[in-house]
Amino acid sequence: LARQAADQGYEVLVSTGDKDMAQLVNKHVTLVNTMTDTKMDTNGVLEKFGVAPHQIIEYLALMGDKSDNIPGVPSVGPKTAAKWLNEYETLDEIIENAGAIKGKVGEKFRAHIDQLPLSKELTTIRCDLELETNIDDLAIQAEKITELRDLYKHLEFKTWLKAMGEEDETSSNDQKSAIQPTKTNYKLILTKKDFDAWLKKLKAADLIAFDTETDSLDYMQANVVGLSFAVKAGEAAYVPLAHNYPSAPKQLARDEVLKKLQPILNDKKAKIIGHNLKYDRSVLLNHDIQLNGIQHDTMLESYVCNSVASRHDLDTLCEKHLDHKNIHFEDVAGKGAKQITFDQVELDKALDYAAEDADMVLRLHDVFWNELQQKKKAKQKDLYENIELPILQVLSNIERNGVMLDDKQLEKQGKQLSKRIIEVEKEAFELADGKFNLSSPKQIQEILFEKQGIPVIRKTPGGQPSTAEDVLQELANDYPLPKLLLEHRTLSKLKSTYVDKLPTLINSKTKRIHTSYHQAVAITGRLSSSDPNLQNIPIRTEEGRRVRQAFVAPKGCQVLAADYSQIELRIMAHLSNDERLGEAFAEGEDIHRATAAEVFALSLDKVEAEQRRAAKAINFGLIYGMSAFGLAKQLGITRTEAQKYVKLYFERYPGVKTYMDNIREQAREQGYVETLFGRRLYLPDIKNKNVQRRQYAERTAINAPMQGTAADIIKLAMIKIDAWLQDKASECKMIMQVHD
Repeated sequence: LARQAADQGYEVLVSTGDKDMAQLVNKHVTLVNTMTDTKMDTNGVLEKFGVAPHQIIEYLALMGDKSDNIPGVPSVGPKTAAKWLNEYETLDEIIENAGAIKGKVGEKFRAHIDQLPLSKELTTIRCDLELETNIDDLAIQAEKITELRDLYKHLEFKTWLKAMGEEDETSSNDQKSAIQPTKTNYKLILTKKDFDAWLKKLKAADLIAFDTETDSLDYMQANVVGLSFAVKAGEAAYVPLAHNYPSAPKQLARDEVLKKLQPILNDKKAKIIGHNLKYDRSVLLNHDIQLNGIQHDTMLESYVCNSVASRHDLDTLCEKHLDHKNIHFEDVAGKGAKQITFDQVELDKALDYAAEDADMVLRLHDVFWNELQQKKKAKQKDLYENIELPILQVLSNIERNGVMLDDKQLEKQGKQLSKRIIEVEKEAFELADGKFNLSSPKQIQEILFEKQGIPVIRKTPGGQPSTAEDVLQELANDYPLPKLLLEHRTLSKLKSTYVDKLPTLINSKTKRIHTSYHQAVAITGRLSSSDPNLQNIPIRTEEGRRVRQAFVAPKGCQVLAADYSQIELRIMAHLSNDERLGEAFAEGEDIHRATAAEVFALSLDKVEAEQRRAAKAINFGLIYGMSAFGLAKQLGITRTEAQKYVKLYFERYPGVKTYMDNIREQAREQGYVETLFGRRLYLPDIKNKNVQRRQYAERTAINAPMQGTAADIIKLAMIKIDAWLQDKASECKMIMQVHD
């Protein structure tokens, strides 16, 4: 295209950071690198590379490029290549005078002359191909109004739709709430009379939208600052209880208000709705209120309706489903270092912010509940009512139970890790012939790839040699320094993320760590946790296992860990209905050994450890949609061997192959897949023209029903265990959940 345009008299600007493109430069073609904000014309090419644009192909051919698999001539770098081309002008002339080039570099050049034609062909940008598009086709055309309108509606570009004179009719539910009053009536409750009047409304209401305002995000430390309620869309009240600033008016006594509300909030028959009520419940438990009457949670309704939606916070949902922009917390409390806690917010601002939250919860519930009650969403409604809502209270209990930590053990481990980190640094400095920052990618690049001449395996988007973990792992097989760098990274992360940080998170009152479990994050239904993340405490290394050992039971108690054996493979056996796979589980066999016996046509007692390892990789690889290429990389075998393993596997377990083919096709037809319990995972990329994105969606289509079903099963188990503990074993506590 650049050549076409130049031939037609255009002045061409090519935006790229790729040095290969310098061969296109001429008096009409200039390169611009937006990463460095520099332009390169003919003189610029000469200045940067030491050769003219027409010599760039041969310059690159001489140097070669390992990242592009271009051989070149060993030991010939940019200076040597430029020197030869300036002296002899062309590659043919250099070859003609090969005998005159002295030294080892001359010997290497003569030894690699035969591969130079290939290197030259590989570095040449082909400018003689037939193109479907020519320069004239790229001129800006008149707007295609109909297509543009449809695109804007599909992508929910509301502002641009309005600019076209269109009113947006879309929402993710294809419906808006039936109750969206234009006016609001929000009341600040400061007197006993007003509060008693609202108390009567709450007792008579079919649904109570409820929200707490607090002085902290830490549910174990937070105190109630105020409460907001709504029983009818457009009408809400805020009861301030602990606002404390110089001109703050007198407020109702917190203990007295909570005492009057306790019978309503604790009543299991009460119909309370809110957004992320797990947090509100935990805060109220600080004031001895159980909040037993939870009927709905709009965050969970949104999550069950569409787990793939990027966010389920109240502000995002109101904008998306109600076309309403909420007052943000920063609007009333400020930002950054100047942000105040909610008890410092003036009441006129607090009223609109807090009452709006309760009001919008009521309106959002109307949208989501209408969707969940549709026949086509019957399974999603059951999932919401029987799994997601009940697990809310169970998770709240687990969070508050907390986990005990032996901080003395971690302190001891921290000292040992510090000692080893210093030793690793010294060893690295010796190998590098000098001190450097082991955490600096730039310095690591210089030492590994420039100073030590280690081959570049991959480059960053900015064109720099990559020092990513998988790159260092590959290099560590052949070079000692990358191995040390990996050890330094692992130990440093372990120390900073767990050994040093975990003791700082111990609650001063309970002497335990209290994590936060998140229901509405992972698209497959798995729980995640934060502050701290207890889902990925390391286990593969000795040091990681020692961190796990620091989680202890109090005196007189024990920690009991319960796990499902090969749950996702069992679910695969169920979903695929494969006879052999089902039999292996039914007979209690080691599933990986059984798979190895099938794939390698051996009796169970003849399966060797390496064959079991290969079978395990196949079993897990296939449920995650792994290709033969990925399997080959994991097992360290050729792609042909890996393909043979996969072929044998599918021959022995034909039901699995049928299931995988069918689920991919089903995903393409309906745009989503489901777990056994109806958790729906939408796959917007399943028909994407981009091969990588489409293949990722296909892999997700295979894995999500298994991983999601496993997540649903563990949640059901937790609900049953929680009920059993309360009924039969109240001295036991559930303290942690890790994925499945």
